[in-house]
Amino acid sequence: MTNRISGLLAVCAVLATITAIPAQNAAPARTSDAWWQHAVIYEVYPRSFGDTNGDGVGDLNGITKHLDYLADLGVDAIWIAPFYPSPQVDFGYDISDYSTIDPQYGTMADFDRLVAEAKKRNIRIVTDLVLNHTSDRHPWFVESRSSRTNPKADWYMWHDGKADGQPPNNWQSGFGHSAWQWDPQRRQFYYHMFYKEQPDLNWDNRDLRNAVYDMVRFWLKRGVAGFRLDAITTLFEDPLLRDERILPGVSAFGDPVVGHEYTDNLPKVHEVLRELRSVADEFPDRVLIGETYLPSVQELAKMYGAKNDELQLPMDTQLGMLNHLSADDFRNQLRDAELALNGNTPLFVFDNHDNTRSWNRMATACTMPPSPGWLPLSC
Repeated sequence: MTNRISGLLAVCAVLATITAIPAQNAAPARTSDAWWQHAVIYEVYPRSFGDTNGDGVGDLNGITKHLDYLADLGVDAIWIAPFYPSPQVDFGYDISDYSTIDPQYGTMADFDRLVAEAKKRNIRIVTDLVLNHTSDRHPWFVESRSSRTNPKADWYMWHDGKADGQPPNNWQSGFGHSAWQWDPQRRQFYYHMFYKEQPDLNWDNRDLRNAVYDMVRFWLKRGVAGFRLDAITTLFEDPLLRDERILPGVSAFGDPVVGHEYTDNLPKVHEVLRELRSVADEFPDRVLIGETYLPSVQELAKMYGAKNDELQLPMDTQLGMLNHLSADDFRNQLRDAELALNGNTPLFVFDNHDNTRSWNRMATACTMPPSPGWLPLSC
């Protein structure tokens, strides 16, 4: 494990802010270390952070106004939750345009000013990037659903149903019920890991990938320091559309409980992560942070890449997402990070905007239900 552990602070919840204590025989800190290896990154949900025009909605200028406060806290970078145009079905994680600012949050000029003012205070801006899906109002999807022969027909996950008109298989949405939505215009089902208003992109389509990479370059050229990649392990699904295994019990939505071996953490994800890293590496000192809910530290280690050519900071949810206080469990998770991540910088996540705050989770010893749409955290 390196001498430092990257940390994240969230406005609505703390992901982590930890500085590792160097081992007794550890080498002196290297001045050549990348900035993100010893950074404190503060999550900002713009809608509720700072309102400068009195409309009851936070805005980019509200973040700029509070930069001195953030600098006083020792913040090195700000991770801003999605501020792109959105119908707000999923609080901005349903994006209808990747390359501009939602008017409720301000303008592109406001964003450029935020980046410039943050730079004066040695604070970097990390933006939230949702690559698993778009809003169903995104022009790409509007075009894709218009016909089966248009240029973007294959940019989303379209499939015919079964002979009896039922969905292609038993896959379940993270927000309840079937993950397949019938579209009468195209007369096919489309797949949505989350809300039906969030159709999944088809990452097997090279034109789609190139369009996304061009969008990534657009923001890097505007000076963002990197991206927090939302739901990044869910980019691919089983091409054979095999049913997930059925697990015991019933979900919070009254559905059968199914596994995720065919809809999460498939090997092709690593191919895209390498391509994204290659794009990010066209610009100096940029970082890719992954939202990586994974079952083991061994799977987490793969997210760095066999040649350290994927994510610099995949989120380690093994430690901080425990729902109880246990020195032994914390010690074991720290040992795993030290021994099983191949010397890479770990990023421990204690809280985020999708889960109940850690002091509530741990204080109630798992009596509180998980946030809607997410699997129960380990107890």
